Parts: sequence; C-alpha cells; structure tokens
Amino acid sequence: MNLDLGLDLDLDLAVVGGGAAAVALLDALSTRAADRPSPGTLRVFEPSPHLWRGRPYGPDLDVVRVNVPPGISSIRHGDAGHYADWLGERAADHIDPLLGLPVVPRALYGEYLTHTAEKAVAALAEQGWSVEVVPARVTGAARRGTRLALRTADGREYAAAQVALCVGTGNPPDPYGFTGTPGYIADPYPLARTLGHVPVESDVAVIGSGLTAVDVVVALAARGHRGRISLLSRTGVLPYVWQRPVAGRPPRHLTAERVAELHAARGTVTLADLTDLLRAELADRDGDFEALTAELRATTTTDPARRLRQQLDAVDDPRVGRRTLQSAAHAVGPYAWRLLPEADRARLRHHLRTAAAVASPMVPVNASVLMRLLDTGQLTVAPGDIRRTLSTTPPDTVVNAVNPPPQAIPAGAGHLVASLVDTGLGTPHPAGGLLPADPRVHVVGDLSGGGSFIASSIPGVAAQASRAARALRTPLS
Repeated sequence: MNLDLGLDLDLDLAVVGGGAAAVALLDALSTRAADRPSPGTLRVFEPSPHLWRGRPYGPDLDVVRVNVPPGISSIRHGDAGHYADWLGERAADHIDPLLGLPVVPRALYGEYLTHTAEKAVAALAEQGWSVEVVPARVTGAARRGTRLALRTADGREYAAAQVALCVGTGNPPDPYGFTGTPGYIADPYPLARTLGHVPVESDVAVIGSGLTAVDVVVALAARGHRGRISLLSRTGVLPYVWQRPVAGRPPRHLTAERVAELHAARGTVTLADLTDLLRAELADRDGDFEALTAELRATTTTDPARRLRQQLDAVDDPRVGRRTLQSAAHAVGPYAWRLLPEADRARLRHHLRTAAAVASPMVPVNASVLMRLLDTGQLTVAPGDIRRTLSTTPPDTVVNAVNPPPQAIPAGAGHLVASLVDTGLGTPHPAGGLLPADPRVHVVGDLSGGGSFIASSIPGVAAQASRAARALRTPLS
C-alpha cells in the first residue's frame, strides 16, 4: 500500500465529500484562514463527477426546483443575502407567481454552489493554502502517530492533521423490498434519466407523499404524462405550501439566543419552554396561537386535496403563525433539538409527518400543478397499507420517493464510518449518525449524530460548517 507522505509536514486538513456541506465549510474556511499562523494543504475527496453539487443539485429537469425561497438558501452562514446576490438578474426568470420570489431549478442552485466553492478555493490559494481535489472515495481511517491516515478505494493513503466528514444524506431506503422488481425505480434522481423510460400512458404509483414525491409528480406532468398517478403513503400527508413573506421585525422571543439563555439559567430546555416562546412571539406579532395549533392538529385528518386547496388559498394570508413556526424550525430547531430531554424528542418524533410537512413546505408553483392534477382526477393520494394497495391494483411503474431517515449513513460512506468507529475515532449515536470521539475529527451535515429528526436544511448545514471552520483553523498540538 502506498502511503502518500510527501506533503506530510504541510498537510493540514482533509474534507471527505464534495457537496453542499463541503462548500459551506470551504467558504467558511476561506473567510477565516487568514487567522491561521501558517496555511497548509487542504484535500477534498469526492468521487462523483458532480463536484460541489452533491446528489440533490446535479443536472436535471428545470421543473425540479429548489423548494425554499432565497432568504434561507445561502450557503454562507450569517449572510442571508449571499445566494440572492449571486442570483442577481437571473431571479426574474424564475419567479413563482404566487410566492412572488424566485424558485430556481436545482441545477442552477448547483451552479451557485460550484461558484461559491471555486471562489473559496481561489481565496484559500491567495492566502497560501494548497488545495487539491482527489477524485476518490475514502474507505477507511486510522491513526498514524500524531496524524490521521485516510485510505481511498484505490489503495492509497493520505495523511491529515484534521478531518471533516461532509458526506451528505443517506440513500433512499426500500422499506417494502421492491428492489429488483420490474418497473421499480429505487432512486428517482435524476428525474430526467429515470422518468425518461416511463411510458406517458402508463399507471405510476409513487411511494411517499413528501417533497421527493412532489418532484416526481411535477416532473411527470412536465413530460406530458397522461396515465394515472397515485401517491401512496401511510398518512397521505402532503407538505404544507410556502406563504408570501410579510414585512416585520426580526423575532425577539423564539430565537437561538433566548433558548441559550434559558439553558444557561436552568440547565435544561423543554418543549413546554419552546411552546411558551412561540406563544410569546405570536402575541408580540398579533398572531393567533390557538388557530395555529388547530391547523397543526388537523394536518393528518383533513383530506389531502382539501388541505392543499386551503394552503394555496392561504398563500397571501397575512396571519404570521405558520410563517413564524417555519422560520423557527430552520433558525432555532437544530440548536434547540440537542438541548431537549429525550421524552420531548420522542413526543416530536411521534408527530414526524406534521413536523416535516410544516418545516419542509413545497413551493406554490409545484402545489398548483398537484392541485390541477387532483382536480382532473389524474392524481390521487391514497393513505393506508401501501403493500396491499400495490397488490390490489398493480401499476406499471413504482417510483420510490421515500426519503432516507435523518442521520442515515450513505452507502458510499459505510466503510469509512465503520472504520472510524473501529479505531475509536468516532462513536455511533443511539438515534443515528456519528459523534466524533477525537478532536481531530469533525462532522458537518446530516451525518452529525444527535441532530434533529428532520433532515438538515441549508441554514443548518451552513451553521455547522461555520462552527467546524472555527475548530479546524486551530492547529492541534
């Protein structure tokens, strides 16, 4: 085995993975690297041909859109306008008429990530760093004296003083064991490729009713699909629909700072505390706490088509309840989750479908497509026993739109994570994901153990990357 130690004395950092989390980390490092007394070498390991884009933001159909508005799409922590500034005049070409904001194809957002990464690499180079991209998968890690050694699939080893895991989200599970069945699409992305083989007159069943399922339906409609489409899930709950932003001051009660104050004063933060902060926030904004909670309770019991129509009708509703809760889910949720007692976490997990529908809404332009198809009867939402439904009326094509659980280990990172655990460099978290067991190891993104029961958002990843950059810029003795 070749141990590549030619640059050992200068090699400082290794970043495993080259998607959005790595971009956020490089960007954060590029704004802080000047503080380091002696810049060194940084290697990014990424085997995919879609460097900096990851699985979600590679080339695909234009109707496969980013599902969040620009204000919470910045990959730079603390700079909410970073993405909007990059988008510039192109925003006018992608305005969602109901939302009043640009909703861009994911491939275009991938260009933003690529641009940001390339700017960060150039800035690091100007500061004296040597940055190299290694197009190989990391399969193992070990201790080599005071350094770490990363082993790649081609048998080489690379030394590093510190390592950041930015490996992205897990792979779509196959909970019903359909892999290998004719007509079964195990992973729908990229939709331009997978749906290209689906006859336009065929019956299509989509397992799931979340954002991935919405993408599949919208993409089928854009291709002129004329066959029946059914969304199959246990609950039939569709994502909520984003509302137009309303002018107002920043939150004063339901903030990460206020949560931190509670934790510092009492040593704990409970779900009741967060509820009180939400109630105070709404009272301060003339919001209706009781109306919001009534809407949340009805999520799993209201007919999906009826609820979708209500949501579309409420895009311009001036009430701030849902807007406040959705903003807090991204800005406060990841931090508060780690402070909650396990009993409160279990209560939230019990309401996973409602929480996910609220925290990860669909954009109105996509909701309008679903509403049109539901009105014509081409699309149906069928809650209940999925296996029984598929056996009763077998479709021509089954598309798996089941999202991986948060903190799931991606298949491509399985050997590396196992190696980190075996060598004592990492510890598996009981609820999923990985906890560093060595100060030289850092985890950025959805793999981070102890994270929220809802998949990491871009703001959450950017915040993690900012914290990791502060740690990485400090040489370890």
